[in-house]
Parts: sequence; C-alpha cells; structure tokens
Amino acid sequence: MTTLRSVPSGDPPEGTGGQTPPAPAAGAAVPADGDVNTQLGSLLRLSCRGDEQAFAALYDATSARVHGLVLRVVRNPSQAEEVTQEVFLEIWRTASRFDPERGSALSWLMTIAHRKAVDRVRSAEASTRRDTSYHQQSQGVDHDATAEAAHSSIEAQRVRSALGALTAVQHEAVQLAYFGGYTHTEVAAMLDLPVGTAKTRIRDGLIRLRDAMGVGQ
Repeated sequence: MTTLRSVPSGDPPEGTGGQTPPAPAAGAAVPADGDVNTQLGSLLRLSCRGDEQAFAALYDATSARVHGLVLRVVRNPSQAEEVTQEVFLEIWRTASRFDPERGSALSWLMTIAHRKAVDRVRSAEASTRRDTSYHQQSQGVDHDATAEAAHSSIEAQRVRSALGALTAVQHEAVQLAYFGGYTHTEVAAMLDLPVGTAKTRIRDGLIRLRDAMGVGQ
C-alpha cells in the first residue's frame, strides 16, 4: 500500500493555521467509541483543528480503501499513488466541510477520492485529444443538438430538486449507485452495510425519487 509522501505547500488547511498535512504516524489509533463512521467523523473534526495525530489515524484507517478505489479508476499504480496523496491533501485542507447530516464520513472521503481519480482520467484523455484538428473542434452544433442539450439541462435540474426529497441515507446510497457508478456490492462496502441493506436504501430512494419527479403520473 502506498505511503503518504511529503506534500507540497499550497492553500492552508481550513482552521489549521496553515499547517501542511503530517505524514501518517505508525500506531496512531482510531477512537474506540461508536461505529466506524462516528470514529472517522471525530477524526475529521480533530483534523480540521490541526490535530496531526488524528489525521494520521484517519489516514491509517482509510488509506488502503482510498487507494484501492483510485487504482480501480485510473488503472495505473504510479498515478494511483499520486492521486491518493492529492486526496489526503484535500481531506487535510477541507476537513471542516464535512457535514455528518449529509452523509457518512467514509462516503465523504470516498467521494473525494472518486472525484480526484476521475479528474485524473479526464485530464489524461484531454491530453490525447490535443492533436484533434481545428475543424473537428469547431464544428457547428445543429438545432436538434442544441435543443437536446437544453432539455438535458432542465432534466438535470429536476433530478437535483427531487434528490432533496430523499432522506440522508437514501440520498447517499442513490448518489453512489447512480451518479458515482458503483455496484450495489461496492456501495455496501463503502458504507459498511450489508448488501441487502444497501439494496433496500437504493430501491427506496429510487421509488421516492420517482414519486418526487412525478414519473408515471
């Protein structure tokens, strides 16, 4: 498993007085009270105050899972190590943004990891398109394509609005399954749930989402 290397200086961590993330400390312990997500949430709150031991414990508890997700997306071991470091740098800087009412700590961490990994893949894909001819890049968009894009934008707004009608656990499960692209088994693993429970949350969330959007009415 990758180790967190020295992190370049940059934007100061929110609420930490400008410290850079510490290297993970061997033996840093996760608090024993509560379930895993409660423990991770506590470590995030301590990290945003500049608690290096808490950040090291957070790293020790989650780095293998974060690295595994990143590697699955970027499919390149060396890039996966780099992206994993970027993930923990962002976690260190933005830990104060974690809101337990909007989802679990683990889901928050994995969402950052997935976004960073996808960004890396998109960046790599963009670099392979730089030799595309000017004609291909500047082709006009016909009326039908424009209308379709406008319709898609309206639909996206409806979906975002409908998502607000879901409970926190339903929103979390649906977002991971249908916007993050994870399987039911992966969602269950990310949220530390039995597969059956994850499927139920996704199913109930989709039913509620359908009702909120008025589908089939």
